[in-house]
Amino acid sequence: MAERKITGKHVLIGFVAAFSVIIGVNVVLAVSAVRTFPGLEVKNSYVASQEFDERRAAQEALGWDVSADVVDENLVLSITDEAGKPVEVAELNAILGRPTHVKEDSEPAFVFDGKAYVAPVELEDGNWDLRMVAFAQDGTEYRMRVKVNTK
Repeated sequence: MAERKITGKHVLIGFVAAFSVIIGVNVVLAVSAVRTFPGLEVKNSYVASQEFDERRAAQEALGWDVSADVVDENLVLSITDEAGKPVEVAELNAILGRPTHVKEDSEPAFVFDGKAYVAPVELEDGNWDLRMVAFAQDGTEYRMRVKVNTK
């Protein structure tokens, strides 16, 4: 049996094959990341940062506690004040979607039932975000991203 020797050609083929796999995987991951990128949170982060402390202080002054849960195919958004009483807001806008992409985003049709805001939803298992903007009766804006977990 003839003895096989590793030549420069063999080393070059192995080197090119290994780096082709590495580069191919990186391209696939980069394309996937760009396709699922939900977009920018704000147009100008510097301007948004200048107003952040004022907005946060105004939100904290409201003393609201916000939570969301799925109960019997209904999304229940609970907003309570410092005393634990339900809060009825002047305006509520919300987008329900996955944290990683916008493909499944929807706007729940919330109705205040005297205790919480309720909207019918059909959600697959996993993690969901409710990105909400509510306005208090005095006009104070309240922004919150609420985690919603389904089993």
